[in-house]
Formats: sequence, C-alpha cells, structure tokens
Amino acid sequence: MTKGAMLYEGKAKQVFETDQPNEVIVRFKDDATAFNAQKRGSVDLKGEMNNAITTLIFEYLNEKGIPTHFIKKIDEREQLVKKVNIIPLEMVVRNYSAGSMAQRLGVEEGIKSPVTIFDICYKKDELGDPLINDHHAVFLGAATYEELDEMYELTSDINEILIELFDKMNIILVDFKIELGKTADGKIVLADEISPDTCRLWDKATMKKLDKDRFRRDLGEVTEAYVEIYERLKKLLNKYFFWRQVKNESFTTT
Repeated sequence: MTKGAMLYEGKAKQVFETDQPNEVIVRFKDDATAFNAQKRGSVDLKGEMNNAITTLIFEYLNEKGIPTHFIKKIDEREQLVKKVNIIPLEMVVRNYSAGSMAQRLGVEEGIKSPVTIFDICYKKDELGDPLINDHHAVFLGAATYEELDEMYELTSDINEILIELFDKMNIILVDFKIELGKTADGKIVLADEISPDTCRLWDKATMKKLDKDRFRRDLGEVTEAYVEIYERLKKLLNKYFFWRQVKNESFTTT
C-alpha cells in the first residue's frame, strides 16, 4: 500500500489516495475549530488521540456488527479506510440537553431526554451546516426516504452500543454526531470519526466535560481530557478483546 497525493483537507483531517482504488489514508491533525470554524486553534496530541480513540471505537463497532469504513490503523496519526462518498448529512443524536439544542429550546444543559432525539444537518460550510428535516434532505437530493430510514436505524444502533460502552467507563454520552458514506457497491457505512471532537462526554461522578467543549468554552485542560478518554477506553477495550480472544481459543480447543 503506497500513499499518494492528498485528495482533500478538512478542518481536522487530511485524506490521501493510495495505490488501491477503493482505499484511502486519513491523517488526523491537531487543528481545532468551533462555531463553524469561527474559532480556530491547535490542541497538542489531538490528532494522535482522535486517531487512537476512533480506531478503538470503530474496531469495537465492527465487532458488534456495525458496518464502518475502517480497515486498520497505520501509525499514530493515520489510518487506512475504505473510500466512500460521504452523504452530505450530519446525523446528530441527543441523549441529554446540551449545546445548540439547549440554547435553541431555552432549557438548561444536562436534562436527560425521555426519548432519543435525532437531528440532521446539511453539510454545507458556507451555510453553517443548517438544521434540516427529512423532506429537505430528499428535496436537496442528499438521500431518499428509504436511505434515511436506513441511516436512522444505523445511527440508533450505534447510539445504543456507545451508551453502554461509555457507561462502563463512567462516562455519560450526552450527544454526538456522525457522518455516513456509501462504498463503491452502494452500501451505507459509518465513516469519518467518533472522538471527543464529535461527542459530548461528561464524567458521571463529577460532570466534568471531557470533550471539545473544553476548547469551545475556554475551559482549559483540553489535551488532558482527550487523553483521559483514550486511557479509559483503552483499558476497557483491551480487557474486552483479551477475553474475547480467550473465549475463541477455548471454543477452538474443545
């Protein structure tokens, strides 16, 4: 596998072609942005942490039957993934009130929702990624109603798995956003990343924010928060995959 020319550069990642037509390399940067890139900065180790965290979570989701673009981690900042056409919709899941939803509805942050709230945003930087509804998405040609049904179902499954995963780390999954894409054969899969850049993660005991809100709101200790999430996740999933391997070996020998 050979790394080729850069195909795309976004706010937090670069994408490079490879000698395989259906595979690309994603490189994670330390750049940080907020409020639709109105606030910009850099966070030490962010690229490395987001690559490591995304790798662990995508490997776990693959194990749980969630289709993703992830193939393997290459090094501290890069991973090999399937080439996909990104669907221009951000799927947003809200388990608690926070951020823009709390502001929009005039409610306090931290209220647990009795239902899972799904939002979709049209990925268009010049428009500020506006909140839209299903009919707008179909009108724009971003997805069909059938595809939206599949996307909501996949997003809901991911949410259930992640709530349970983070709960075992004593973390509340407040909300998160994901991007989905279509592979060469038209299959819809999870793409992009899942990290403190894309999730709101609060410590259950202290309610301390362990995500990009520390950058957005100038709370400090941004790198420390990302490292904390990685360390908790690594400890939990290393144990999970170890016992998974032990069970498989035991099953094979009996």
